[in-house]
Amino acid sequence: MEHLRYRPDIDGLRAIAVLSVVIFHYFPSLLPGGFVGVDIFFVISGYLITSIILKSASNKSFSYLDFYKRRVLRIFPALSIV
Repeated sequence: MEHLRYRPDIDGLRAIAVLSVVIFHYFPSLLPGGFVGVDIFFVISGYLITSIILKSASNKSFSYLDFYKRRVLRIFPALSIV
């Protein structure tokens, strides 16, 4: 499967979302709505995952098994350390 091209704009939005949550945790009065960063992060993740699925489906190469296998192989090594 071909990878999506790098999107610095999405990376920037992700950084803003993470920073808003971190600032909210350490200085809640400074950024009272910082928890919205979690919602932004989930929306970005949904967009990226949907893009991957649609690209695979358009190539007739989408498989639930392969999709979840890639997710497990990507997430579980870090999860096992934590």
